[in-house]
Amino acid sequence: MRILIAEDHVLLRAGLERLLADAGHEVLPSAATAEELIRSVDADRPDLAVVDVRMPPSFTDEGIRAAVLLRSRPGGPKLPVLVLSQYVEERYAAELIAGDSAGLGYLLKDRVAEVDDFLAAVETVGAGGTVLDPEVVAQIVIRSRRSRELDTLTVREREALQLMAEGRSNSSIAERMHITPGAVEKFISAIFGKLGLPAEDSGNRRVLAVLKYLGADAR
Repeated sequence: MRILIAEDHVLLRAGLERLLADAGHEVLPSAATAEELIRSVDADRPDLAVVDVRMPPSFTDEGIRAAVLLRSRPGGPKLPVLVLSQYVEERYAAELIAGDSAGLGYLLKDRVAEVDDFLAAVETVGAGGTVLDPEVVAQIVIRSRRSRELDTLTVREREALQLMAEGRSNSSIAERMHITPGAVEKFISAIFGKLGLPAEDSGNRRVLAVLKYLGADAR
């Protein structure tokens, strides 16, 4: 296969190039930024792109956002992409998989140390298969579960939870929602119940509810 590597870490990139070349693949000139990745894909038409999640300039999610963009282009077969990451970027991982999992891989970088497993993943993804790290699957399932819990909230309960996330007191929430403090307490009690936060966690339920809200909505 003709493989493009998008990885800004020089030593890791060199190691990947050597592994792939020794396995008989043609390694194209590498890309060190997300912009270079997109330009290189357009110019060289690789059979597979191996993409790091974090790339310059901010080293946050540029690589995986570029992968989502490349995979979402209309017309023609989707570019096979193998994403490498030190952590699970749930939002974009879920978006990649939901779009079309054919020719898609997402591995944590620890797996690259297992040379045979990595090369097998390259072959599988390049042939149109799917390879997902178990931790990636677990994190997406957790995210999906959080989202389903929030979907059970009514519009007014979700509004109350948003105000809680802003750090407002019950009296402030009541004022903003134009209801009584007693009604706020009922909303919050319903929120705790629907989010599965038991009474024994009463000291932490407010914080846990806000964390669930932020975890599902702010990613």
